[in-house]
Amino acid sequence: MNNQSNRPGDWIEEKVKQYEDKLFRTALAVVGNNADAEDVVQEVFVKLFQKQPNFESSNHETAWLIKVTVNLCKNYLRAHWWKKSVPLLDTHHAPEAEQHSTMQAVLALPSKYRVVIHLYYYEGYSTKEISEIIAQKESTVRQHLTRARRKLKDFLEGESI
Repeated sequence: MNNQSNRPGDWIEEKVKQYEDKLFRTALAVVGNNADAEDVVQEVFVKLFQKQPNFESSNHETAWLIKVTVNLCKNYLRAHWWKKSVPLLDTHHAPEAEQHSTMQAVLALPSKYRVVIHLYYYEGYSTKEISEIIAQKESTVRQHLTRARRKLKDFLEGESI
């Protein structure tokens, strides 16, 4: 076990504190509501605790956790029983009207566009890193970013997504 303390709970608690916000934001960008995002993040930490992999670096660990999060979100969205129950904007209000409309536009995007927008703009990953995380070609990631930007621009200028 790659645990520095005597208690395994200390190790997982440290990882939860370190990554929960980042993973929650990522899951929220994909699934679109708090409850589902919390479920996905909890499942990610269960997988981490069960596997306890040895990572080459903290960047590798972060990338692994985000990849697992995105994959679990995709599985969650594919499940036949999944339905949106609480819109994100009802639970997380943007402080300014402009931010509210931008958030509304991002959430109106299809999931494949939301995830690349989130990873690129909010998490700061390059298109190459995103392609590795979501298991898509880098050209596909660039294409999704371009299409997402175009859809966001159209929406923010008054057209619908």
